[in-house]
Amino acid sequence: MVMSDDEIKKLYRIRKTLLEMLRDRGYLVADVEMNKIEDEFKKDPGDFGESQRDDIKEALVMSKCKNDNPSDQIYVFFPKAEKIAEKELLINITKHTIVPEHRVLTDAEKRDLLERYKVKEAQLPKILVTDPVVRYYGLRRGQVVKIIRPSETAGRSVIYRSVV
Repeated sequence: MVMSDDEIKKLYRIRKTLLEMLRDRGYLVADVEMNKIEDEFKKDPGDFGESQRDDIKEALVMSKCKNDNPSDQIYVFFPKAEKIAEKELLINITKHTIVPEHRVLTDAEKRDLLERYKVKEAQLPKILVTDPVVRYYGLRRGQVVKIIRPSETAGRSVIYRSVV
């Protein structure tokens, strides 16, 4: 199957966003994979470019394990038919200028936050599990995210939100 340059560029952008997402979620992603440039993506027939395979997407299959737990693994593959979710992966939304910095709290940080402010989890502002940034990080209900925004008066504004 011969793919157009536009289709190859699209797959490259999807691959790059996926690798960034996996790294942000704590999976082991080598710098070499992150830094592979688009020309190499097109030229490297064994891995990414036009190949003997029926479908270039098969060459993009990847398996990664967590940095802190090698038994916690994820397998990424691309279906033959284009899915709507692929369009969401063309751009890494966490790098967009209007999206503030989001940092996922660990369970210990969440406990400290609730104790420090003497609040219950239900009292924290909410963020929906369907929020694009929540989906990017793969968060689940009950997790807390720290959102840091620039502020003209305070320099920066910090808010914590509980995923519902």
